[in-house]
Amino acid sequence: MGKLVLVPTPLGNLGDVTLRAMEVLRGAEIVLAEDTRTSGKLLKLLDIQAPLRAFHMHNEHSLLDRTVQDIAQRTGITALVSDAGTPGISDPGFLLVRGCIAAGIVVEALPGPTALIPAIVASGLPCDRFIFEGFIPQKKGRQTRMKEWLEEPRTIAFYESPHRIARCMRELCDLLGPERPACVVREISKMFETYHRGTLGELADHFAHHEAKGEIVVVLGGAPK
Repeated sequence: MGKLVLVPTPLGNLGDVTLRAMEVLRGAEIVLAEDTRTSGKLLKLLDIQAPLRAFHMHNEHSLLDRTVQDIAQRTGITALVSDAGTPGISDPGFLLVRGCIAAGIVVEALPGPTALIPAIVASGLPCDRFIFEGFIPQKKGRQTRMKEWLEEPRTIAFYESPHRIARCMRELCDLLGPERPACVVREISKMFETYHRGTLGELADHFAHHEAKGEIVVVLGGAPK
């Protein structure tokens, strides 16, 4: 029976790839990729030749059973990668991991890049206890989710689109108050990495007048005691 290994890939800086990740990718019988074009470019840069197969949010439900059976019938490693970061963290992976475990397949996850942890530890906000919300709803349920944070004492981290960050800061400011501290982290590990720290009022004003680009993590201070 084969093995499934979740392999984190760099967020942007190629130097963040681990030696173990490269070893697994070189030895994999097949690499399941969120986007074969993106992963193909990465493997080419790393001088790794491995067969790629698409496995993403649009086909994971229809391909799940077949993919689990394929992994079980193999004798080597099947690697799962997302476009950047750790598979399963707001990326495809959970359904496959659960399916493989149910089928008795060994599942391993390598440590490596993820935008969540660097954003929290460098935000200046408490990181001894925190909650992660992934991508919050775009429409239905968005206000309900944010209202849950009114009395949440722990630091809150979530991902947001650059096209919605100005709206997000304005909504949070209105719901939670302009004095709640927060940090908007953009393009972690890339050339234009930035940390915008301040109150929700200050950040709402900043992003109302400055366009944001790239991948964004929002770190929100918990409710004051």
